Formats: sequence, C-alpha cells, structure tokens
Amino acid sequence: MYFHLILTDECNLCCRYCRAKAFDVLEESDDETAPRIAIDPDLPRDLDFDLDLLYTFLQKDPESTLTFYGGEPLMRADLIDQIVRESPAQRFMIQTNGVLLDRLEPEIVNRFSTILVSLDGGEALTDFNRGAGVYRNVMENVRLIRERGYKGELIARMAVTERTDISEAVHWLSYNPDNSFSSIHWQLDANFAGDFSRREFADWTKTSYNPGIRALVADWIDHMASDGEVMKWYPFLDPMEDLLLGKKSQLRCGSGHANYSIMTDGHIAPCPVMIGMKEYYVGHIRTADPRQLDGIFVGGECTGCGIYDFCGGRCLYSNITKPWKMAERKTVCGTVECLYTALTGAMPRVRALIENGTLAPDAFDHEKFNGCEIIP
Repeated sequence: MYFHLILTDECNLCCRYCRAKAFDVLEESDDETAPRIAIDPDLPRDLDFDLDLLYTFLQKDPESTLTFYGGEPLMRADLIDQIVRESPAQRFMIQTNGVLLDRLEPEIVNRFSTILVSLDGGEALTDFNRGAGVYRNVMENVRLIRERGYKGELIARMAVTERTDISEAVHWLSYNPDNSFSSIHWQLDANFAGDFSRREFADWTKTSYNPGIRALVADWIDHMASDGEVMKWYPFLDPMEDLLLGKKSQLRCGSGHANYSIMTDGHIAPCPVMIGMKEYYVGHIRTADPRQLDGIFVGGECTGCGIYDFCGGRCLYSNITKPWKMAERKTVCGTVECLYTALTGAMPRVRALIENGTLAPDAFDHEKFNGCEIIP
C-alpha cells in the first residue's frame, strides 16, 4: 500500500494558485446542491503523534511505501531524516517545492525512489507563480542532489494555468540546457474556489491547452519512433499503457483504493487533499491494518460516463465536494475527453512501433501511485 504522510501544513512559499488565493476576495457560491463538508478544526498543523505508532502500523504491510507531503514537507526535514532512518517502510518518496531540498543529507535523499519537484515550466513562468528566484534555487538543488549520487526518478510536477503554454512548458522541462526531467506530470489549476468568472479558463482550454495536448501527444510518439524510448510524461504514459493492455482503471492516483493519506493526528484519509474531512476517514494508525482499509470510491455522474474506465473519475475530492457548476465541470471534463481522443487516436502508431521492434513490449512500465494524479 502507498501512504502520503502529512508532516506539516506550513509552507515556505505563497504560490499564486495555492495559498495566495486565501488573500483574494472571491465570489460566494450560490450552488445549493454542493454538499457541506465538516472539517476538523482541531487538526494539528504539524505531525503530532508518537512515531512508534507509525512504525507499528507500517510494519503490518511488508510492501509499504511512504510519501512525505505537506504543506512543504522539508519544513520538517528533521522528521524526514528520523523517519527514513527508523521506519520499516520499504520505499520512500517526497513531493516538494524543492527550495529546501539541500537540507537533507545525501544518504537520506538517496533513499528516495521518487522525488516530485514543483516547477511550472521555464524560469519566467515558475517565478511568476512561485516567487522571484525560485526556479534557479530549485534547479541548483536538483543539480546538487544528482552530483551527490541521487539515481532515483525525478519528476517535474507542474501546476498549469492560463499563463501556461503546455507544449512549450513540457518541452522546456524535458530538454532544457540546465537539467532535463524525462519524467513530467502536470495538474490543471481547476479548483476555481469562486474565481471562475474572473478567469479565461474555458477559452484557454479550447484555444491553447487542448491543442497543446494534441501536439504533445504527436511529439511524444515522434520521440518513440526516433529514439526507441518512451518519455515518462505521466498524463500520457499511464493511460496509454492501460489502453494498450485493454485495462480499465479506477482513480489513477490510487486515492481510496491503493493510496491513502495519514493526517497530522494519525487519522487515515483516502486523499492528501481531504485534510480534516472526518466523515471520510477510514481509521487511525493506532488500530488500523494497512492491508484492510475501507475503499472510498467515485460515484454519481462519473460512473455513467463513456470514458469512466479511462479517467477513473479524475478526482475523488471533487467528486465528493462538487466544487463546479455545470459549465465549469463541462470545461474540465472536456480536457479529459481531449486527452482520451488524442491517445486513442495515436494507438495504431504506438502498436506499430511495438510490432516492428522499435519499442520493447514493456516500454510503458512505470511506478504506479507515485504522487502523480495522472489525469490533469
């Protein structure tokens, strides 16, 4: 089983699409059909339980993977160091903004099988979203950990907004002269939180994002043909593997069935975004068996969708909280439909590359449930 461990709610950045939104005056929702979700007001801001409880819990699962998460988990580099040294978890991952990555000793960093680093593309775009100097700081830390022997998977994890040219950003992170990320994931900034009418999101998806996805899929396959290699662009990689195998998917991030999150008080939630949503907790590390946790699944309209087996419902959190009005939901779902159409349209060419030996049959193999939401 995979577990996100939330170390702290604190963060050293105030990104425009994240904590900075708390300073905006947003519209009040008039959607009376949206459920009212009770949030635990007493959830500690930092991890607040005996680590021996965590170790005993993880010991029950001989194949447990622990992903450090926040806030910014490296605000608690001391806990990361201690847990990596002491925990019985079989593998470790971390999702970080990368600014504080030099706080960890090489022997700890090199234990991570996967590091997800938040970058939004090139320097100008990343610094606009995340703050002046962030891009160069992060890239210097990436260079540093590689020099110190890190050989695990390094994933550039982008937040994508209307300022993003998706094709340009992915190409930069894949081929830039400073350091290349063969592994890339991106997530749309579609948690509108009352600001949809102030944004150009719908027009941008039609004129920029969706055409960019179609172009990127073509570029991705061109690279396979020329280099015999499948770039780990996760929104393409994971779905294409299943399409080739004829395999149906549940939520591709694993939330609620393969990937759970441990809150700062030890309660277990199905998703790291569902912080404090007590109604959906599936247990506590003090008493739960990690191999027998209840499943929390997508329901409602998604289950009747024609591409449900491809998408898996996209997002458990949004399926429960229903943050979108009809037009907003159609726009978001339209991006998934575009992705599906582009990938299914490319399948004959991919099959031909496998059949003629350009690609190995296992060329799409990858680590599952590694913190990538997969469907943007």
